[in-house]
Amino acid sequence: MDLNSASTIVLQVLTQATSQDTAVLKPAEEQLKQWETQPGFYSVLLNIFTNHTLDVNVRWLAVLYFKNGIDRYWRRVAPHALSEEEKTTLRAGLIANFNEPVNQIATQISVLIAKVARVDCPRQWPELIPTLLESVKVQDDLRQHRALLTFYHVTKTLASKRLAADRKLFYDLASGIYSFACSLWNHHTDTFLQQACRGDEAAATNSLERTLLSLKDTYCYYIFQGFLHAVFERLKQFLECSRSIRAENVCRDRLEKTIILFTKVLLDFLDQHPFSFTSLIQRSLEFAVSYVFTEAGEGVVFERFIVQCMNLIKMIVKNYAYKPSKYIEDSSPETIEAHKIKTAFFTYPTLMEICRRLVTHYFLLTEEELTMWEEDPEGFTVEETGGDSWKYSLRPCTEVLFIDIFHEYNQTLTPVLLEMVHSLQGTTNMEDTSAILIKDAVYNAVGLAAYELFDSVDFDQWFKNQLLAELQVSHNRYKPIRRRVIWLIGQWISVKFKSDLRPMLYEAIRNLLQDQDLVSCAMCIIFLNGFLPVDDFEFRTDQFLPYLESMFTLLFQLLQEVTECDTKMHVLHVLSCVNERVNVQIFFTDSKNLYPFLLPVIQLSTDVSQPPHVYLLEDGLELWLVTLENSPCLTPELLRIFQNMSALLELSSENLKNCFKIINAYIFLSSTEFLQMYAVDLCRSFCELLKDITTEGQVQALKVVENVLKVNPVLGPQMFQPLLPSVFKGIIDGERYPMLMSTYLGVMGRVLLQNTSFFSLLLNQMACELGQELDQILGNIIEMWVDRMDNITQPERRKLSALALLSLLPSLNGVIQDKFCGIIHVTLEGLYDVMTEDPETGTYKDCMLMSHFEEPKVTEDEEPPTEQDKRKKMRNVCAWVVKSQNL
Repeated sequence: MDLNSASTIVLQVLTQATSQDTAVLKPAEEQLKQWETQPGFYSVLLNIFTNHTLDVNVRWLAVLYFKNGIDRYWRRVAPHALSEEEKTTLRAGLIANFNEPVNQIATQISVLIAKVARVDCPRQWPELIPTLLESVKVQDDLRQHRALLTFYHVTKTLASKRLAADRKLFYDLASGIYSFACSLWNHHTDTFLQQACRGDEAAATNSLERTLLSLKDTYCYYIFQGFLHAVFERLKQFLECSRSIRAENVCRDRLEKTIILFTKVLLDFLDQHPFSFTSLIQRSLEFAVSYVFTEAGEGVVFERFIVQCMNLIKMIVKNYAYKPSKYIEDSSPETIEAHKIKTAFFTYPTLMEICRRLVTHYFLLTEEELTMWEEDPEGFTVEETGGDSWKYSLRPCTEVLFIDIFHEYNQTLTPVLLEMVHSLQGTTNMEDTSAILIKDAVYNAVGLAAYELFDSVDFDQWFKNQLLAELQVSHNRYKPIRRRVIWLIGQWISVKFKSDLRPMLYEAIRNLLQDQDLVSCAMCIIFLNGFLPVDDFEFRTDQFLPYLESMFTLLFQLLQEVTECDTKMHVLHVLSCVNERVNVQIFFTDSKNLYPFLLPVIQLSTDVSQPPHVYLLEDGLELWLVTLENSPCLTPELLRIFQNMSALLELSSENLKNCFKIINAYIFLSSTEFLQMYAVDLCRSFCELLKDITTEGQVQALKVVENVLKVNPVLGPQMFQPLLPSVFKGIIDGERYPMLMSTYLGVMGRVLLQNTSFFSLLLNQMACELGQELDQILGNIIEMWVDRMDNITQPERRKLSALALLSLLPSLNGVIQDKFCGIIHVTLEGLYDVMTEDPETGTYKDCMLMSHFEEPKVTEDEEPPTEQDKRKKMRNVCAWVVKSQNL
């Protein structure tokens, strides 16, 4: 078949592959997948996507298939690799014309060429770079632009290679074309600046596009420091040019992108070659500080540029390559030189001006933020400021820069910040919005510098004499201060805050939780999330208890009021932390008093039909579990909530372990009442679940079943009868996972030991299902049980199996008598495991024998047992006391 005929066929299938009808689309995709390894397929694709008369969507798809094929079949060692002859033809065709009219397709073709270049350039494709250099010189605008675009992607790809040989090749290549790339960039830059000055908007836009592309090309060669010095000059020219280019000008967006690319060149070079950057430290600091912290930047700078400049200052200040060792003589000359330059630049006046401008200018809440506070308080609260946001967003960037500079020069800057604090003593005038915002900014600085100010601020006195009073100002205009003060305390509470002051703080938090301002309430939630977790060793439950009930009420009201799932999740997490912290004091017989607050929260957060469950489920399950563990009895309301469990088990998610714990809690709390209502649904859910979960999950599920049998030996086997045949078969088949086999034997041991009649019924059922004689089934299970006894590692489980097998011996059944020796052997092994020597009498006794129940003694460092701990202890006593004596 010739190329034209093949193109027609492939074109038809590509057209079908762009269809929205899956009945047409799927077969077409399958056909294209089969053709991927056929010789000539990529030549056909090249013909199709370079034919500008065809449908754009079809051409786009052809480019994508070609690009994907490069990754899979271009290398010589790849399975079904393209032939060298076809690759030669394809390379020539790819750079024959740079005239693609569609921008998106042109970009894909450029990327495609760069992928080939990564493998073949320069050895197998020596003509690529010369062709590109010639093409960017042509006068045709379209061809020049497409060639520049391709030149950029090729150089970017070659520069990204990291092997030493590849780096050497790229350096040799860069040395040869750097001068050309630089002159091209300068030419387009000068052309743009001239056209911008003349006000020729259309021409300037065209030239700026080429300036940006040629800058990206040259950017790949920033290893040449001449280019880096030129960047500073061009940056100033572009910033000055921006004064005359208004926001609505079509050039404005590309102009800002170009300026940002200039700064990215500097940041990347500093990051990768800090010592080579030493000669640029002084110039970089002068440039960045002048534009960001003096009047030189007024009317010129924009937010993204300010962020880049601040990042440049931050990287120089924090760079470990520029920090000498404790003993100067141990430092390298390069480090000492860089440190001298930094020290000479960051004089007291410079540091003072940077600190003051950061606090009183950049830390101020903006009009946009204040508007968002009013119109979308939850959005204002949950706005992302963590992770790497400092690299891109102004507020986190300014805060991170402040922290790093204050840490590096804290002796110089501490007096400056303290002077600002002292000037703000007392309550600020409600009518003076500017003064309120300044105080908010200064308090922000004090919070960020908490660790550095440890020896300089008596925070306890400041809290009692100033901050506490400010929290009590209820005026609406003072809400920025209320929010900031509670945040400030949260920053200091782990640094310096007397435990005796906490009750006053709890009182203030309780008042703030009633604040009409949702942002202040949300800040309280964030604060509580910070100090309630178990790693806050200063937390004292007795101090918190007087505020517990009222806070629970307020938190639940807040949970109902907020709409954002993120806010709901924070509130629920606080409720869980409170439970974890004070459960011993609030639960037991009095815990039912909290059910009006707790149970609706649990119901909402664990109901999979409610959208918030996606965010609230994990905390809701923990809250549910701790409520059950400390409940004195099973109430109708607690029982009703379990309706949510079947749907949760169907999720088979990472929360499955907590679901099993909750089910266990119900079993130990009131097994008969609970199982009568939910055993059928629970058994059905477990039967489905055991088909799809991991071995570990199966073990956890079967341990729940074992607990049912333990606490309810008569009804339990009947209620879970549909599940037991799979356990029986697992034992007979010799389950290969020891942990799962041990669990199977534990379940079956409970049935055999505690409900012999049901075991007989089950044995008969299995004989019928498997079509075997009863004695054969019994013999197989005993033989496997004896053989796999070593799979059981826990002494209590080994004892259970031994007791179960011993219970068979009184029978006159010949099969059982034949297994007598094996049963006695494993029983003796189990006996050795549980026998310990009494040091007083020198005799041996069963260490698991419990003849009466004693309340365990609790030391001061231990948590008292929960209600569930007591219930489990009692269940274990009931299950073992008689049988232990028999062994």
